[in-house]
Amino acid sequence: MTNQQIADIFSRIADLMEILGQDRFRINSYRKAARVVGEHAVAMGQLAEEGRLEEVAGIGKSTAAKITQALAEGKIDLHEELMARIPPELPGLLGIRGMGPKTVAKLWKQAGVESVRQLREAVASDPDRLAAVEGLGAKKIAQIAEAIDFMESARGRIRLDEAAELAGPLVELVAGIKSVQRVALAGSLRRGRETIGDVDILCEAPKSAGSKITEQFAAAPQAASVLARGATKCSILTAGEVEVDLRVVPRASFGAALQYFSGSKAHNVRLRELAVKAGLKLNEYGLFRGDERIAGASEEEIYAGLGLAPVPPELREDRGEVEAAAAGGLPRLVTLDRIRCDLHMHTTASDGHNSIEEMIEACRSRGYHTMAICDHSKSQIQANGLDERRLADHAEAIRAAGRGYDDIEVLAGVEVDIFKDGSLDFAADVLGELDFVTASPHSALSKGAAGATKRLIRAIESPHVHCIGHPSGRLIGKRGGMEIDVGELAAAAAANGVALEVNAHPMRLDLRDTHIRAAIEAGARIIISTDAHRIDDLDLMHYGVTTARRGWATDDDVINTLSPENLKAWLAARR
Repeated sequence: MTNQQIADIFSRIADLMEILGQDRFRINSYRKAARVVGEHAVAMGQLAEEGRLEEVAGIGKSTAAKITQALAEGKIDLHEELMARIPPELPGLLGIRGMGPKTVAKLWKQAGVESVRQLREAVASDPDRLAAVEGLGAKKIAQIAEAIDFMESARGRIRLDEAAELAGPLVELVAGIKSVQRVALAGSLRRGRETIGDVDILCEAPKSAGSKITEQFAAAPQAASVLARGATKCSILTAGEVEVDLRVVPRASFGAALQYFSGSKAHNVRLRELAVKAGLKLNEYGLFRGDERIAGASEEEIYAGLGLAPVPPELREDRGEVEAAAAGGLPRLVTLDRIRCDLHMHTTASDGHNSIEEMIEACRSRGYHTMAICDHSKSQIQANGLDERRLADHAEAIRAAGRGYDDIEVLAGVEVDIFKDGSLDFAADVLGELDFVTASPHSALSKGAAGATKRLIRAIESPHVHCIGHPSGRLIGKRGGMEIDVGELAAAAAANGVALEVNAHPMRLDLRDTHIRAAIEAGARIIISTDAHRIDDLDLMHYGVTTARRGWATDDDVINTLSPENLKAWLAARR
């Protein structure tokens, strides 16, 4: 059972408890357990085998016992017991947009609604039955009807790059509307999460201009339908069935709203707890002492008012950032302008779309001092992988092309396959002739955590490997990839002077954010690479940087920030 599958059970337990009106403290404890398990870098199965479950912060004796049962039986008794106390189809209502456990409980207890089917029928033929439910008026019932239709047709979450591509033109549209002073993205897109449920946009404008702004937003070419529109908010549904919400906010509240709609729910709960302890009130309109707003115009004001250093958006996930902000211990995160090289890209020699010279010119135009061309090895037949003879010829062609430039170092490399047993596609003497070697898993990705970790460690211990490429081998939304013990993997990488790749392609983002943090804490360094197969792919670097920032990475953790001299020294250490 994967970490996410176990986390999902804990989330369902919390939802069921809330529906049943149980103790808030217990509900929150299960939600926290779901976050801890779902985000942990090591497979729970591996930790259980080693008797280390209770070493994880947030996992106590009771939670550990439930994880152990889930691993052994594929279920947790408490979840089964809670399910037995409610109608079997009632949890399906939680899949409807905007429908939380409290609303589900009211529909069940006050209107006898026990399934999505019953709710759909009530909306269509018996709205008075729903109107009797506390908090449900005609407008809310209409929104429920649209949400049911959306749930039954929606395709779910989209990748980070897809969301950014969708949001860009809409942000430009809003920025061009008269009376709009500034526009900002919020939500999980601003935090850089790998997948996005919906897109949040904020704009600053006078209250009197709100209706005109939302009217123009509702008329955007991307709007397949308008879910709701008022003087301060407009929600549209795109043709791709993605919800985009625009909120119009006055200047005095813009920072508070940006913070509120950017932070994860868990992060915002932590901030509100701090506010309450200080005798303050925090919401999307500002930070208040009684009726007096003491902060709200900027995010920095909000955090300062709570005694915190400003928390970068990428860190707002309740993973220790609040404590670090209070103690002055937030890291100075790596930024895109500090990236000085890209060490993983392909050319027409294997499955790339551009020549050696074209990739060199593209890297020069981005100001890089070093680049590495790493075409596929021979076992990647479908990618036109290079055998030993072609690889030798290709390396010579790379070096010959590189000699024509004095402002960029062009490394002749390879992306060599890591086989199931950890051996490599090329012998050591072949790899020893190259300037840079990335070793990557591409097949047999279903191996258990212990086997997968040993496989990668064997590759790390090869004397000519510089980097482990996309270590889990996952493809977001398509395959989960290998479960690996990142701590053990990173310790081996650190001991051998090998870096772990953060593959910047939005289909991979591998290592993922929580794995990056675990790797850094274990002493490993990372390389952010685009794995570019065409010139335009080089521009994906910012997705890798964002993911590294979510993993708390600083300049010192990232090989790409090294000077030419220090990079040469690091490369030479593996020779």
